[in-house]
Amino acid sequence: MALVFIGILLFVGIRMSGKGQSPWFKYQALGKSIAVVLILLGLLSSMIVQIDAGTIGVQSLFGKVQTNTLEPGLNFINPLVKVTHFDTKTQNYTMSGIHDEGEKMGDDAIRVLSQDGLEVVIDVTVLYRVQPDKTPQILKELGTDYRNVIVRPMVRTKLRDNAVYYDAVSLYSTKRDEFQNRIFEGVKSEFASRGLELESILVRNIMLPESVKTTIESKINAEQDAQKMTFVLQKEKQEAERKRVEAQGIADYQRILSTGLSDKQLQYEMIKANKEIALSPNAKIIIMPAGKNVPIILNEKD
Repeated sequence: MALVFIGILLFVGIRMSGKGQSPWFKYQALGKSIAVVLILLGLLSSMIVQIDAGTIGVQSLFGKVQTNTLEPGLNFINPLVKVTHFDTKTQNYTMSGIHDEGEKMGDDAIRVLSQDGLEVVIDVTVLYRVQPDKTPQILKELGTDYRNVIVRPMVRTKLRDNAVYYDAVSLYSTKRDEFQNRIFEGVKSEFASRGLELESILVRNIMLPESVKTTIESKINAEQDAQKMTFVLQKEKQEAERKRVEAQGIADYQRILSTGLSDKQLQYEMIKANKEIALSPNAKIIIMPAGKNVPIILNEKD
């Protein structure tokens, strides 16, 4: 529209310059032509608007929001309307206790009270997107700063409202996923009524009071020591069982020997052993009992 105003000013200036009284009078025709061209170019440029990919355009004429939106690409519009661009891609909003990590400077973590009255500090990231067909409603009811109007206060409120149903240790450990899902369902319905689509809520960090953290660490160490002792006892029991089985085997072997071998069998085994000794090339003398009292003496020369 700037070219339109410049052209109008130029045209009006030429008209007011008078007839024949100004040295520029002879250039009035050229000036008027230039003014008309500027006005036409201004009108043409203001009638074409480019909408980038991943965005949507909402038109408003003299403050009244129109329901028809502008899709990505080149669009022809009324030169008098104002076009507001909305980002329809996935956006994120982070609230963190770490400096410069979140959307706000400094500590922006959410402090909530748990069921047992302890203060828990939570870092969270919200993933959401604008529903393209609801952008006229958003512009009319929320404006363009919906992040601070809806996203931030709604998430912080839902976190505080749901944290009171869990004790601090459960939030930190066993109930973390349940807590996150509960917040997601509550925020999702609120966002949908405002033209926003919630994609995910990520509970990034839960910080407990130091006293509670010390208690949890002591409990974990005690559980690890108990598991270690259980393993040692189990190993000792297995070793004792192995020794018992080994001893039982030796006892069974000795019992078989004492009850199952006869005198004749023992004498036969002794003869076989002595025979093997006698056949060896080493010098030897073997004394074998031939009867009850008369031994037989063998040597390598016999």
